Amino acid sequence: MEIKDKSLEELKELSCEIRERIIDVVSRKGGHFSSTLGAVELTLGMHYVFDAYSDPFIFDVSHQCYPHKLLTGRWEEFETIRQFGGLSGFTKPNESVADYFVAGHSSTSISLAVGAAKSIKLKNENRIPVVMIGDGSMTAGMVYEALNELGDLKLPVVIILNDNEMSIAKPIGAISKYLSKLLAGKYYQGFKSKVDKFIRNNMPEGTTYIAKRMEEAMKLITPGILFEEMGLDYIGPIDGHDLEEVIETLEIAKAMQKPVIVHAHTIKGKGYKIAEGQHEEWHGVGPFNIEDGEFVKKIAPKSATAVFADALVELATKYENVVGVTAAMPSGTGINKLMDKFPERFWDVAIAEQHAITSMAAMAKEGFKPYITIYSTFLQRGFDQIIHDVCLMNLPVVFAMDRAGIVGNDGETHQGAFDISYLRFIPNMVLFAPRDNKTLELGLEFAYGLQSPCAIRYPRGNFKELSNLSTQFELGKAEILKEGKSNKLFIGYGAGVSRAIETEALHEEDISILDLRFVKPIDKNSLIELSKKYDDWYVFSDSQKQGGVSSAILEVLNDEKIHNVQLTSFEYEDSFIEHGDTKQVEESLGLLPSQLVKKIK
Repeated sequence: MEIKDKSLEELKELSCEIRERIIDVVSRKGGHFSSTLGAVELTLGMHYVFDAYSDPFIFDVSHQCYPHKLLTGRWEEFETIRQFGGLSGFTKPNESVADYFVAGHSSTSISLAVGAAKSIKLKNENRIPVVMIGDGSMTAGMVYEALNELGDLKLPVVIILNDNEMSIAKPIGAISKYLSKLLAGKYYQGFKSKVDKFIRNNMPEGTTYIAKRMEEAMKLITPGILFEEMGLDYIGPIDGHDLEEVIETLEIAKAMQKPVIVHAHTIKGKGYKIAEGQHEEWHGVGPFNIEDGEFVKKIAPKSATAVFADALVELATKYENVVGVTAAMPSGTGINKLMDKFPERFWDVAIAEQHAITSMAAMAKEGFKPYITIYSTFLQRGFDQIIHDVCLMNLPVVFAMDRAGIVGNDGETHQGAFDISYLRFIPNMVLFAPRDNKTLELGLEFAYGLQSPCAIRYPRGNFKELSNLSTQFELGKAEILKEGKSNKLFIGYGAGVSRAIETEALHEEDISILDLRFVKPIDKNSLIELSKKYDDWYVFSDSQKQGGVSSAILEVLNDEKIHNVQLTSFEYEDSFIEHGDTKQVEESLGLLPSQLVKKIK
């Protein structure tokens, strides 16, 4: 959509149309909501001042990119947002060349911009990376690593700090805004450059010192001291919903040809009164009624997250040394219940997975029992800390991995496919998985008694209720759930157990079912004995095939020189998994029980 020739009034009208389109579609399909509504004017300003098809537009996390999608030829296709086979809820270059990079995890944008700026300089091109980053993403250390280098390199990058939650620096009012723009403007910058050159070449050293101190005193009047000290220019705070001010400020920033922070205050949910402000439930939403904001409620069994939260509350009540942490996902992981009841023992450290893990490692050394509650996909961000700070010391930390397996509409960046593969090879780590609500509760109690690191995985949504009696976990021990008469053996792990049971029920043969329970240490003795009775083994697990459950079983068969077993894995193949309704995604992967029966036959 070409907007550079539009008047200010036409742009304001377009901002209303964009909001109406987002509200209409998201109210029916679900998706990210309040953050993307709050970024409409900032996005329009980016598109008006810069060129999305030339200048790298980099959206941090990119959950606020819906206006950008609507402005880049996807207005009609927006109807398919986050649907299977439709538009991604995040930026995705194979949708449009205007989407510079895949994003879904936070705090990567400024590092990407630094790399892009270096490349642009080497290629001698006239392009400027433009970043939109929320204040929440500024809680991650990676941002400051990038800012540190950018301040040293002084390459042209415009960073829009979309401040919709907390003010990094207290606004001082109209004088501050005017002075910030004045200091960033071409007249002041040109004057400053000439004065600096004159002082360096013509004045004694003491004069240079005095001039520098006067300049620093001027900066103290502005709220951008932190960024200025890192070598970046700062403009703001500005009103992120005042289109004229946004455009004027971005034009100034563009002309500076150096790294600059544009600090913009915005309101989450702007344009939909019910969602305006700090309402966590409006960040990512399911379908809702536009008139009254009531969500379309679906009757669903208790989620695994809720079961985990209640079980951990009970455990923390029973044992005073139980502590816990999450990284910016208190309600998503259920740990908010514990933060409310035991505020001195449970923490949200913001988007800082590495810090969360290492800080809990120290607490484990001090005799506490930490439960680190992080989505499977986000635990990847703390991989070195798991090895270096937890497992190397063999500290009894529990990693509670929510959202293991397919997560649905969030897609490739959020699928919990890899945790078994990336944790299984680490010495001292114990990996196990519950198959239902009761075994999740038993698993958390079992983890409390372990004197080594362990990781327990459970799915998004709810477990399927099983009729089997739940038994206590015993380290490294599998459990036979059903002994059949055929030559086949179904091996389930975690939520894969219910898929094995459903598949067996659809098959005319009487098939044995094993709940593996532990993938490390794996139950070698049981596998050896089972190889004497069954030749055809089938593995059911919501995880990546490479390095996953079947790999662990094959290692046992190889080590024990067992050659009669033919093993088939129904784990995920070697590719990233698309977004969409979980059942549709599983169907596309051929993992529905009805499909698996055909494959087995």
